[in-house]
Amino acid sequence: MISLVINLAVLLIVVIGLAGLLTQSVRVVREYERLVVFRLGKCIGARGPGPVLLIPFVDRPVRVDQRELFFEVPHQSCITQDNVSIQIDFLIYRQVLDPVASVVAVTNFAGASQGIAATTLRALIGDIPLDDLLARREHINSELRQRLDDVTERWGVKVTAVEIREVVPPREIQEAMNRQMSAERARRAAVTEADGKRQAIITVAEGERQAEILRAEGDKQAKILQAALAAARRG
Repeated sequence: MISLVINLAVLLIVVIGLAGLLTQSVRVVREYERLVVFRLGKCIGARGPGPVLLIPFVDRPVRVDQRELFFEVPHQSCITQDNVSIQIDFLIYRQVLDPVASVVAVTNFAGASQGIAATTLRALIGDIPLDDLLARREHINSELRQRLDDVTERWGVKVTAVEIREVVPPREIQEAMNRQMSAERARRAAVTEADGKRQAIITVAEGERQAEILRAEGDKQAKILQAALAAARRG
């Protein structure tokens, strides 16, 4: 009886060990993922999608997501060309194109990209006045994306888009902009009102002119009719 228990225990240990080895040997990789495999410290390439066979305790896999992902760069202090200090935050969209390079060439892509993005943004904003920054946001997004992509290309990562979410100028600049917007709205309202009055005057004048023409035409027709009647009487 004791030997049977011992045999069962040994069998159970063997089964668990085999299950553990199987778990370590076979990995299932999703369609949007790749496994970058290191064998005794040397990278032997990317594997997947589907089942991937590994050598237990020899191969070390690193899972890489190849979907398009984004991360947020928090508010950055920048100084424009006209010496206005502003706060900008934006999103960076990226996609891994080379899984091996994304693991081997850089330690932490998100952290490295955030640092480069902040530095690149300050350099870019420093060449642009505030008015252009507010009016040409799409151009700045495109320029920043291109500059970041030039750097991240060597990491096997493509920067697909950059979106500036918010530009926060100093309070006094915001107040001046609000006053300018109010003045512009008042000017537009005055122009609209003046155009309405002018159009009304033109309409009234046109109506009076048409009335005068009709009266004159009526008088003319009446005189013609009277002359015709007089001629008929004389005949």
